[in-house]
Amino acid sequence: FPPTSFQISNIHAGTGAGNVIPGSLDVCFNFRFSTEVTDQELIDRVTHILDSHKLDYKIDWTYNGQPFLTDSGDLVEATQQAIKHCTGRETVLSTAGGTSDGRFIAPTGAQVIELGPVNATIHKIDECVKMSDLETLAEIYEDILQRLLGA
Repeated sequence: FPPTSFQISNIHAGTGAGNVIPGSLDVCFNFRFSTEVTDQELIDRVTHILDSHKLDYKIDWTYNGQPFLTDSGDLVEATQQAIKHCTGRETVLSTAGGTSDGRFIAPTGAQVIELGPVNATIHKIDECVKMSDLETLAEIYEDILQRLLGA
């Protein structure tokens, strides 16, 4: 995982006048963190910093999901073998893919992998993938299933 990061997504204070001291400040922020730290540790760090400055604050914490790692096992091995078989490429396990719905599945104890086409245009205007990449991906998925189901 990359190091934990802190993003401010929105900040608002005052009325827009340059000569008025705002009475309050609203900040929306989020943490992107790995399995090396817990959400409670981050909460404790934030509140400690704010308390040490004797600030009057209120935080409404919301959670979008916990980070997860899938240990080696049948699914990971079948996936690596299928990718090698279908593409000739060796795989590198990585957590660099960003946020996904896997965060909702992992807490059930299921093995989770995230495997899809390379998408250089993700979240951009005219987002697209190559048809040939989708065809290769379908072959990889079929190969994974055959390996797991013993077909």
